[in-house]
Amino acid sequence: MLAALARALRLSRDERDYLFALAGRPLPPSGSPADHVHPGMLDLMHRLGGTPAQVVTDLRVMLVQNPAARALLGPPPSTTGWTASFLYRWFTDPKSRALYPPEDHAEHTRSFVADLRAASARRGADPDIRAMIMALSARSPEFSKHWARHDVSFRRHDRKRLLHPELGLLEVNCLNLFSEDGRQRLLWFTPAVGTDSVAKLELLAVLGTQIFDQQES
Repeated sequence: MLAALARALRLSRDERDYLFALAGRPLPPSGSPADHVHPGMLDLMHRLGGTPAQVVTDLRVMLVQNPAARALLGPPPSTTGWTASFLYRWFTDPKSRALYPPEDHAEHTRSFVADLRAASARRGADPDIRAMIMALSARSPEFSKHWARHDVSFRRHDRKRLLHPELGLLEVNCLNLFSEDGRQRLLWFTPAVGTDSVAKLELLAVLGTQIFDQQES
């Protein structure tokens, strides 16, 4: 409730921390759904309206998303912390890869690992990223193979193909806006010009989350 109040008031991190101190509550752990979200990013996400947009950490943990992003990408996982990271689930939960066509998986694997190494260099001895790397190294030979290559690449923009359960294949541009420390990024998705994804995303904006609500009911 305090986190929701802080977001509604667009509090800075210092103001959010002070609010929790006044209430006598510990600060939420980094990467949890109650983690602080940069107020400028939050404001811009809401202004995007029907454009799918969400704020994620540099470990690919989704912090907040608008209804259009939920309709495009699905709801967030039930787990919290770094185990909720899409990057972590990419290597540990085969169902997470259904979002992308199988022929694109190898490229996404390389890109995710290179982006994680960039985050690791930026975070240093951060316990969350160390725990994630250790867990992935123990559970995924595929991750270990790519991690040993020492590729580093900070993902700033992508042209992606997404598989939607109702609308089929969509080609989108994934754009990023980064916080000052690089630990959070606002992602928003626009249709690739000249493809039928323009019409499909317009349809998705009309349908909203009804598709997923019907599947879950």
